[in-house]
Amino acid sequence: MAKLYFYYSTMNAGKSTALLQASYNYGERGMRTLVYTSRLDDRADGLVASRIGISAEARHFVPGGDLFTEIGDDHASSPVACVFIDEAQFLTPDHVRQLARVVDQLNIPVLCYGLRTDFLGRLFEGSAQLLAWADTLGEIKTVCHCGRKATMVVRVGPDGTVERAGALVEIGGNDRYVSLCRRHFMGAMDTGSV
Repeated sequence: MAKLYFYYSTMNAGKSTALLQASYNYGERGMRTLVYTSRLDDRADGLVASRIGISAEARHFVPGGDLFTEIGDDHASSPVACVFIDEAQFLTPDHVRQLARVVDQLNIPVLCYGLRTDFLGRLFEGSAQLLAWADTLGEIKTVCHCGRKATMVVRVGPDGTVERAGALVEIGGNDRYVSLCRRHFMGAMDTGSV
């Protein structure tokens, strides 16, 4: 029986790497997968790319798009064994319900990978919906500079100071975001430095 999965973490925990490995495993067994990522992430247009150097072609999901219809039409022409979603924090509530329908009506597993919280410690909309609607939740762990489990992320400016305001979505990697434990996140938000 198919399920809707949500694997969440902070930055640099290996979410995209895990997605690419799982999709590769299906392909190695002759099963077709569909890989999606957000149009918002323009660092590797048309790809899901891991910072360790592996990548795969991907489709984009966009606000207003109908994932259920798109995946259903594709599945009708050539069976889809599994759907993978990278940058799942950028899904809309409608997308999450559409993906639940893919699971429930088409019997195709959907594995979503994304950030749980933004740089201010608030749930992303897509992540909140997945935490509510997913059948299975899994945390991909990474560590803070102190060795504790990192559960939060801060965004830093060009001068290295912690940003406490600004646009919710600003695409970046290690140069802009630092994963921290809750204790160091709170300290960084208080002092303005990591």
